[in-house]
Amino acid sequence: MFINYHGVIKTIMESKPTNTIYETFEATAKKTPDATAVIYLGTRFSYSRVRDLAGRLAAALLDIGVVPGEKVVIYLPNSIQWVVAWLGIQKMGAVCVPITPIYTPHDVTYITNDSEAETIICADTNFGYVKQVMPNTNLKRVVVARMTDLLNVMKRGFGYLFDVVPRGSVSWEDNVFSIRTLLGKYKDTDAPPFQPEPGTTAQILYTGGTTKFPKGVPLTQELYLTSALEQIRTSEHLVPAKENIIFGNAPLFHILGQTCSLATLFVGGALLIQPRINLDATFDAIHRFKVRSLIGVPTLYRMMLEHDRLNQYDLRSVDYWYSAGDVLPVEVGKRWKNKFGKSIYQGYGATETCGGVSMCPTNIENPPKSVGTIVPSKEVKIVDPLFLMPVDPGEPGEIIVHSKHMVTTYLNKPEETEKSFIQLDGKTWYRTADIMSMDQDGHLYFVDRTVDTIKHKGYRVSASEIEAVLQEHTAVIGTCVVGIPDEKVGERIKAYVVLKSDIKGITGYDLIKWCRKSLVAYKVPQYIEFRDMLPKSKVGKLLRREIRDEEQRRAES
Repeated sequence: MFINYHGVIKTIMESKPTNTIYETFEATAKKTPDATAVIYLGTRFSYSRVRDLAGRLAAALLDIGVVPGEKVVIYLPNSIQWVVAWLGIQKMGAVCVPITPIYTPHDVTYITNDSEAETIICADTNFGYVKQVMPNTNLKRVVVARMTDLLNVMKRGFGYLFDVVPRGSVSWEDNVFSIRTLLGKYKDTDAPPFQPEPGTTAQILYTGGTTKFPKGVPLTQELYLTSALEQIRTSEHLVPAKENIIFGNAPLFHILGQTCSLATLFVGGALLIQPRINLDATFDAIHRFKVRSLIGVPTLYRMMLEHDRLNQYDLRSVDYWYSAGDVLPVEVGKRWKNKFGKSIYQGYGATETCGGVSMCPTNIENPPKSVGTIVPSKEVKIVDPLFLMPVDPGEPGEIIVHSKHMVTTYLNKPEETEKSFIQLDGKTWYRTADIMSMDQDGHLYFVDRTVDTIKHKGYRVSASEIEAVLQEHTAVIGTCVVGIPDEKVGERIKAYVVLKSDIKGITGYDLIKWCRKSLVAYKVPQYIEFRDMLPKSKVGKLLRREIRDEEQRRAES
């Protein structure tokens, strides 16, 4: 059951003129060469400029030994360099592996080896980590980017003169290249893009879940384009695509940032990005560049509402406020509507579904708590999680998703693949492990999660991964990690720990410090509680549900 506006998007999708990511961008760049494509640190980059830079980088990557089909890690913050790297890799036919710039050597080593990447494009501030992991990986070459590399001389000089630009130490060896030097050396930007076979993987995104390590999700050219074009056009009832200036606060390594922000480059809009979130800079940029759309997670909207200087800025240019990554608290939505007179629209999706499964239509009044209606490219069932039989209309059940070009496997994880991708009615379905319900008008509502995944600040965090890190500490004999509901960040991470009987003097701070050595910041527990024992089943299985129920009783008392 769909709302009528989806028919417009479906017609657009069926008339899609090109069939690769780079060709789609290039077609738009040729139509509107002088239009602004990217705004970065106050500098505008036209479509023709971005296309030229991407073409130069594609030629450079080929010349330094990267071959079509090779995996290339992008280890950069949101920046013009990130966009150029992503498009350049697409043009020359390699496979992008975007990762968060705050990953530690532990995660970088794992993902580089799991994806079999041989090249990494990193920020100079991350070069030390890259150098540290190279002996333990198959990395053959490193391309280094500084934050201001593609800005004009005046801005670069100002940044370094007043020490406002972070700088990392780089050892320029034979296999280490400067992105700025490479772009200045190569001029062959009109070479035809690589033509991949149908079904070719365009990029691999890594996602959390229930496993110890992140899972690689291969996204094909067809799946990414179908999903991205569908999601980027959802707001057209409010803002015409070519007039849209999207402030992409969601990171570009994340599927939310890619389909709801980066994808504007396929339809002629402009993407405004910053290396990190700074609310005053965000407010100033919205006013200065007359931003029309903002993409973020619920935590961002709460932070904005609670910012001391919010009233000093004019944010009236924004017509489309969009939230995903977690459920937006009803009170945040109400406060926003009361203050700005505009709704925050929601959506629901996952990396495995290439983003949006549902999105709130912009031409109707969406019910409170709704995360939208099902988008045309997706088919869903709401089923009993044990028997996979459809539940009665309006009743909660696990939502499973099918689409034409869907992901069907995790990279190098057959057991996880078997659990998450199932055959039903002659089709492959992805088990989201999320409990949802749908009303008679097709509006979807989030109810609960069925697996031990914690949603913290919009990120999916694996409880098992944190437990594994804690178990590696010599003082720890047992651990259980759960999410504690929190209105500001979704869930806070709490670890229950059992120490060895002969261990004395270990504190919660010691264990948090230990976790910081291996875990990215958003995965580190906020709380440690010591126990003499943990609840287990008769066969020795850890019963996280009992811990969560205990925490709920505490909160209610």
